[in-house]
Amino acid sequence: MKGLVVIDYTYDFVADDGALTTGVAGQAIEPALVKVTEDFIAQGDFVVMAVDRHDIGDSYHPEMKLFPPHNLAGTKGRELFGRLQELYNEQQDKIYWTDKRHYSAFSGTDLDIRLRERGITELHLVGVCTDICVLHTAVDAYNLGYQLVIHQDAVASFDPVGHEWALKHFKGTLGADLV
Repeated sequence: MKGLVVIDYTYDFVADDGALTTGVAGQAIEPALVKVTEDFIAQGDFVVMAVDRHDIGDSYHPEMKLFPPHNLAGTKGRELFGRLQELYNEQQDKIYWTDKRHYSAFSGTDLDIRLRERGITELHLVGVCTDICVLHTAVDAYNLGYQLVIHQDAVASFDPVGHEWALKHFKGTLGADLV
């Protein structure tokens, strides 16, 4: 069985005026990311929106020292970007939403339990940022024994060097299939 995790494809990470945007790189993957998501939904596969969530004024979270405030609860920045938000609105009964507080979609969430109870062993990843949240999710998935598939045309970063490094790491170190 296979599942799809769509990671952090939000306004703050993709829109031109997003708080921590990938900009053009993130916007360029929208058609591929949405198509992969639509395909998984149409096939009846498990689809997860793993979305970064921070609280206004949370001075204890380490990301608040590393990055500008982003994906704040109750703000436009936390909404899914573009066509993905429309797809979610249309198909939310077929999509599992999980709030994540750290880079990895597994850290502090019930994602592993949800995947295992469905017999999922192959995990497909799309979203942003390739070298941060997608990477940390992939490392945790690898350590939990999932076979990884990374959709190269549906991941992006604001750091082109980091993006390329992460793609090599997925394949060479985590044994992921790059499609």
